[in-house]
Amino acid sequence: MIAGRYSLDRELGRGGMGAVWLGRDEVLGREVAVKRLGLAPGADSPDHARAEREARLAARLSHPHVVAVYDLVEEERQQYLVMEYVEGTNLSGLLRARGPLLPDAAAALLGQAADALASAHEAGIIHRDVKPSNMLVTEDGQLKLSDFGIARAEADPSLTQTGLVTGSPAYLAPEVASGGSAQDTADVWSLGASLFHALTGHPPYEVTDNVLGALYRIVHEEPPRVPEPGWLGPVLVATMNRDPDARWPMARVRDFLLHGPDGAGITLVTDPAAAASDPGTGSHTQELAAVPPVNTGPQPVVPAPTPRSAETRPRRGAGPVLLGLGLGVLVVLAAFLVGQVRDPGAEEPASSGDGPSASAEPSAGPAPPTREELEEFAASYVTTAVDDPEAGFALLTPAFQEESAGLEGYTGFWGSVREVSSFTPVGADPQAGTVTYEYSYVLRNGTRRTETIELTLEQQEDGALLIAGGRQI
Repeated sequence: MIAGRYSLDRELGRGGMGAVWLGRDEVLGREVAVKRLGLAPGADSPDHARAEREARLAARLSHPHVVAVYDLVEEERQQYLVMEYVEGTNLSGLLRARGPLLPDAAAALLGQAADALASAHEAGIIHRDVKPSNMLVTEDGQLKLSDFGIARAEADPSLTQTGLVTGSPAYLAPEVASGGSAQDTADVWSLGASLFHALTGHPPYEVTDNVLGALYRIVHEEPPRVPEPGWLGPVLVATMNRDPDARWPMARVRDFLLHGPDGAGITLVTDPAAAASDPGTGSHTQELAAVPPVNTGPQPVVPAPTPRSAETRPRRGAGPVLLGLGLGVLVVLAAFLVGQVRDPGAEEPASSGDGPSASAEPSAGPAPPTREELEEFAASYVTTAVDDPEAGFALLTPAFQEESAGLEGYTGFWGSVREVSSFTPVGADPQAGTVTYEYSYVLRNGTRRTETIELTLEQQEDGALLIAGGRQI
């Protein structure tokens, strides 16, 4: 028990400045996050001034997208910061689990961070450590900005010592990386760098052991650009601009991200059924599955299904790619295959020539599958693969079976899947022979994952469909 009021349950995460625990406020009867402050790099005692500063500045902000600070207590010369508990993961963990986001989803999430920062700037507060790991994402797609530990009010003196740079190198603005003082425009750069990370799946600057090399590139080289940023291209250029005066103010960044280039609005869809009943005419929508409920804190661990290269997103192998594809049953698959046979009474297309009508000639081949049939096939494949991996393996083309490490590799992977908890069709293109869906699954070790997959299907001469490839998107 801390301060006679807060009990600690379990550690949620650990960072360079201390550990975060899940706790309970026994007086008010609510869950809280308790940050036990440790030592700053190079320090020989806890930074009490930092804790007090974070508590004071965060308390000045009452905003739905800022993690609330409730209390600052001391127990046996150890300080604890008591904060709002946010169940979910941070944006960094989300990206590790799912890979890059599409522009609309990235805008909907980063727009919330920009909204929080715009309010902070209006209150005269500069965050100075804006990055994906300081953006907590709840299960319903709400984002909350955390860690005002190195923030400062504009009237405060600089917190840095001569030659010491504060913040995370990969997201630092050039003027800060060169040792200058951070202004609100530095937060704008850092938000743009975080948006870069969300769209590409990796930070704009890879900082390994060569921190000085990364700082040199930030200061002296033109900022990297996202190859295909979509409609977010202008805001990336306006935030990651080496000239601080040329950057947009945070309020303009917020408005662009949340309302889009046409002002129609960006909506993060977490309930597909609700979205279908009220599509929101003229608005941009991007579906994002519920965030896996994993530990919150400075460094949550969310395992990715399989490693992926930063340069390419397609996966080889049906096992990792086709993990938990749906909730259909073999009966659905049978019904789908029966549906490929033409109804004798169905209307035939008119002939395009002067010869006999098409109805008088044998069919040239099976009719292409409809969008609904593609989605039904994807759904039925999942249960087949979970219930009978050998039958699932038979639904792959011979070439894709080989790419999937053969029957042994395929069944070895599917044997680790306990159940599929949800399957949501995202779209299908009959002409291209592709179907896209989002699914959630549970491994036998209890790990829960959610992914979005695109399958490429090939129609056989008898009308049956086989899976010829797949990739995570």
